[in-house]
Amino acid sequence: MTKLTDHLIVISFDCLAALDFPMLEKLPNFKKLLEKGSYCKNVQTIYPSVTYPCHATIVTGRYPVNHRVINNTFLQPGRVSPDWYWQRRHVKGTTLYDEAKKAGMKTAALLWPVTARAKIDYNMPEIFANRIWHNQIAVSLWNGSPLFQLQMNLRYGRIRKGLNQPELDDFVLESTVDTITSKKPHLLLVHFTDLDTQRHYHGVESEEALAAIHRHDERLGRIMKAIEESGISENTTLVALGDHSALNESKAVKLNVLLQENGLIKVSNKGKIKDWKAYCKSCDGSAYIYLKDKQDKATYSKVKEILHSLVMNKRNGIESVLSGEEAAQLGADREASFMLEAQQGFYFKEFFDGDYIDEITPEDVREKRYTYASHGYSPQKENYHTVFIASGKGIYPNREIPAMHLVDEGPTFAHLLGLDIGTTDGNVLKELLTM
Repeated sequence: MTKLTDHLIVISFDCLAALDFPMLEKLPNFKKLLEKGSYCKNVQTIYPSVTYPCHATIVTGRYPVNHRVINNTFLQPGRVSPDWYWQRRHVKGTTLYDEAKKAGMKTAALLWPVTARAKIDYNMPEIFANRIWHNQIAVSLWNGSPLFQLQMNLRYGRIRKGLNQPELDDFVLESTVDTITSKKPHLLLVHFTDLDTQRHYHGVESEEALAAIHRHDERLGRIMKAIEESGISENTTLVALGDHSALNESKAVKLNVLLQENGLIKVSNKGKIKDWKAYCKSCDGSAYIYLKDKQDKATYSKVKEILHSLVMNKRNGIESVLSGEEAAQLGADREASFMLEAQQGFYFKEFFDGDYIDEITPEDVREKRYTYASHGYSPQKENYHTVFIASGKGIYPNREIPAMHLVDEGPTFAHLLGLDIGTTDGNVLKELLTM
């Protein structure tokens, strides 16, 4: 397969949404990218529309039901901080970076989700210490490229303030610029989370979120300048994309409270889950309900009855209920017995104490118990699309794609690099490419 470009740089601006497009058109660096490139401001995301499944989809071209990264975090009932799908081994099948590596290309990834322990030449995976005995630096080094990470931290680590934003993205930016100029990778994947963080804790159209978009424009400008200064601009394709949108919410649905009240979750005297028959696993704007024993017909019937009564009450926070098979048809996890979609203004939490629905207060948000905005919702929600902008080698200038899907990105990237990532759920965006 003939490749169309020598260098593909993919920048994921987490939570960059279609609603941001009018602003992007006016910002100097996004405007510059748009003037020379092609774009789509109507990109449909996946279900559930959370970060880790989205980024696994971007590099595989497949839905979560097929690549098997079906949520951000694992089903670990009762854990305050469940483990995430950090590791490459959680992705079923091949990926864009796997095939690039096999083809002898130089690969790099900076905080790209689900890349821990991946065979990437310069890898700084997104992973954090999730046990009291873990050390953040040690966890990162063990799961990525140790020497590369040590170099980046020695040069730019002073910028960071732990995992806080915007400092974390500022550190990632400096590491990205350094990687472009010193390594000149053939494939570079970069993940920025500043905007996503601001929207979660301040709201979708908050001043903090708008400021993050301005910072992203400056980051994009620095990356574009690094490409020029490295001498690879004529043979480089630069992509800026979002993975999902977000919606404001003011109420949290805690279905596990009802499951406990109905004897399906048992809690110890110390307030810990000691056993469960059914559990609501949050995807923020949506949620899975898993049965410990999928063949337990009595529990299945009881949960179905509870959900039916909730849906009949229009104020319960639940918009719709799907079976596991119906969820799988939309690309979600078929191992769940049910999948729930939240009503506008609601999202799901896994707490099993207190009331069924919590009103979110500023104190809750300050303590990071709840947020003001979420994603994870159905891609069919109104005003919930994301964006895609591509410019450079192999890309037609000034073309607008009316509509596309997140699953189309993986096969398109593979085509640009002359790679085969196998069977995908998406299509190559041929109208975007010069060949």
